[in-house]
Amino acid sequence: MVTTRELWATLGSVMASVMFVSAIFKQYFPYQLWGYVEKYSQKLFRILYPYIEITFHEFSGDRLKRSEAFSAIQNYLSTTATLHATRFKADVVKDSQSIVLSMDDRQEVTDEFKGIKVWWVLGKNIPKTQSFSFYPATDEKRYYRLTFHKSHRELITGPYVNHVLAGGKAITVKNRQRKLYSNNPSKNWYGWRSTKWSHVFFEHPATFDTLAMETKKKEEIKKDLKKFGEGKEYYEKIGKAWKRGYLLYGPPGTGKSTMIAAMANYMNYDVYDLELTTVKDNTELRSLLIDTSSKSILVIEDIDCSLDLTGQREKKKEKDEDEVEKNPIEKKEKEDGESKKSKVTLSGLLNFIDGLWSATGGERIIVFTTNYVDKLDPALIRRGRMDKHIEMSYCCFEAFKMLAKNYLDIDSHELYAEIEIMLAETNMTPADVAENLMPKCDEDDTETCLKNLIEALKAAKEEAIKKAEEEARLKAEEATKKAEEEVRSKAEKEEKEKHAKENETSSSSAKENGSIANGNGNTSN
Repeated sequence: MVTTRELWATLGSVMASVMFVSAIFKQYFPYQLWGYVEKYSQKLFRILYPYIEITFHEFSGDRLKRSEAFSAIQNYLSTTATLHATRFKADVVKDSQSIVLSMDDRQEVTDEFKGIKVWWVLGKNIPKTQSFSFYPATDEKRYYRLTFHKSHRELITGPYVNHVLAGGKAITVKNRQRKLYSNNPSKNWYGWRSTKWSHVFFEHPATFDTLAMETKKKEEIKKDLKKFGEGKEYYEKIGKAWKRGYLLYGPPGTGKSTMIAAMANYMNYDVYDLELTTVKDNTELRSLLIDTSSKSILVIEDIDCSLDLTGQREKKKEKDEDEVEKNPIEKKEKEDGESKKSKVTLSGLLNFIDGLWSATGGERIIVFTTNYVDKLDPALIRRGRMDKHIEMSYCCFEAFKMLAKNYLDIDSHELYAEIEIMLAETNMTPADVAENLMPKCDEDDTETCLKNLIEALKAAKEEAIKKAEEEARLKAEEATKKAEEEVRSKAEKEEKEKHAKENETSSSSAKENGSIANGNGNTSN
């Protein structure tokens, strides 16, 4: 009887012989012949090997976008892996109440579907070219490999794969922790674990129920968002990309950022906060768009301050060229500054929000905010790009009641009538109203906070009156100064005309005297 030690020795000898023969064959036989040997060996292997393998790569195309199938499989196997795998990766899920375990690299787990057993393996391709580095290779490509018996091809490639993808997407929705993203500078896009977007968990508590705004306006916005979220088939029918643009405009402190948070919480979307000044050019802008997910809100805040997108940059450049060329040091400094500046153009931004690339991903909301809507190029905010314009105005009485409910937990008070009158006469932002309603110490009760608001409104009213009087005074002074300048200019003009007339008269008299003198001289002769 053959012992285990003898069996292992025989197996080792056979493997060594095979490797030796293979090395000799490769070295002394033409590579064309070796290619034929490999080709027919693989055919023989496929005939004898009764299993089929399907590979799902992490990135599709030219590594532009992460495969949704890979993500769905990863989530689906997170439930199966806990039963069969021995090495795991752990991640915290929504509200940090539990963790999700997923299979580690090169782990194999089994799954069963209608009595048929299949095998999943998480693999990784490492580049063949190795170089010394403190960081692992950045081109590692992960994939899931599904293995099953060839007799079950139709059942596995159809119903089972669809079952896995649907189950994975359902788990994604269940465990989804929404995130707030910020774009990284392009110099940080490459390297170990580097990405175009950095993120933190989105935990802003704002909702439409706590938003300081007229109820009618809030309901209108909520209906618009709901209609968009349910409009996939409708957008396909009319031939438009499944996206919608919102322009939020109004003075600082009127709740534009809070509105974005309320929209994200209402739609259960991620938020991508795009900082345009860190984007070098239109190509980088497009790459950032491709790397965003569906069910997201893409935000560009204070777009009137982000970049010069009005076309004035070229005019200013032409105006300053002559002055800069005179000083070589200033010219060099200007060139260095220009190289660091963002070269995103208005055309690039328009294509970003409304071009062919804007259709990637789907179910996306784009939000612009600005304090000065008049400064924006009309092409940027026209309907079709910014579909809905929402004015975020000063605090009205209805918005005040919502803030009082949030901050003081009251629905009415005897001071409400006075506050209503004062809010109608005075412009105060919801942020300022909220600050005055917030108790500053334990001794501050409801009446104290309301009186603080009344005093702030009185002060704001007096300041507005003084400002209006000052503006009127400056305007009157400017008008007086302008009138005085006109009178002075007119007097100077009349004086010049008078001098010119006198000079003309003197010249005429001199000519006449000269003529008389010449006449007398001729008579004497």
